[in-house]
Amino acid sequence: MSTMTRLPAAAPPATMTIHQLPTGTYSTKASMALRGGSRREVLQFAATAVLVQHPAGDILIDAGFGRDAEKHLQMLPRYRRSEHQIGDPAVTQLTAAGYDPRRLSGILITHSHWDHVSGVSDLAAPVLITAEEVAYARKGGADKVFQSISPGHELREYTLDGGAYLGFPNSRDLYGDGSIVIVPAAGHTTGSVIVFVALPTGARYAFIGDLTWRIEGIEHNIDRPLLMQLLADSDRKQVRQDRERIIAIADLVHVVPAHDERGFANIPLLVDGAVMDQHDVRVPWGDGTAQRNPASADGYQGPSQRRQRKRRSASWNRDNP
Repeated sequence: MSTMTRLPAAAPPATMTIHQLPTGTYSTKASMALRGGSRREVLQFAATAVLVQHPAGDILIDAGFGRDAEKHLQMLPRYRRSEHQIGDPAVTQLTAAGYDPRRLSGILITHSHWDHVSGVSDLAAPVLITAEEVAYARKGGADKVFQSISPGHELREYTLDGGAYLGFPNSRDLYGDGSIVIVPAAGHTTGSVIVFVALPTGARYAFIGDLTWRIEGIEHNIDRPLLMQLLADSDRKQVRQDRERIIAIADLVHVVPAHDERGFANIPLLVDGAVMDQHDVRVPWGDGTAQRNPASADGYQGPSQRRQRKRRSASWNRDNP
């Protein structure tokens, strides 16, 4: 339940939009995703990129599966390989929609694990990443996919040198207008981030990466199973602390765990005619401001709709191991 009543001011430009680019899924047992999850239930984990179009520079939040996803999968330890379905990579979806991928100013990754960065190899844009995540990705035993694709890309490191934001101790306001704000979430990996997006319609999103794999982790404050915490997380205490920060604002923003398809349901797909055609800039850090435009319908779920969804969406069962 939210313990905050107000969100920080934001002035996203009138032409700012977001679209989802689903690139595939992979299968995971519910018992491996959340404590109390059923051993019999198989979940489909999403691998979805999000295109944010902004006059100061377009970005992707994560990149999903790329053209070489099958090859990337073989770089993983055998225990991490699972049944999967590869869809169209982000670069194919962008091109099919009439969007030139060269327009991208950057690929802002929530962290460097393979299912978030496979699609980076298809794109020329720089990767926006913290120095902490670069160090994590390069250490022994880390995900080899990022190590294999990063030499061909500019890694544009940034610092979270702004003030506190929504309970997080520091932040980075990407364009200075409050429309894209990055905060640290260094629990899953040591350089993980959460990306807050504010749209001109008034809709607010929190792209939380792998802070939790399913929305029930926020709705019911559930950890990953202990084994998965030990295998997947760098700092279990930090994960819990950041999860509680998101829980505190969950009625004010639409929370999107990176691997829960339900979180992307109200974000439109990228289709013909849905791309902006007004700029071709590559400026990843801007200081300009913009005027807020009147709200318009975008399928955004407000708190009341989310509360209704919460009552009917739980896929876990503490009494059904």
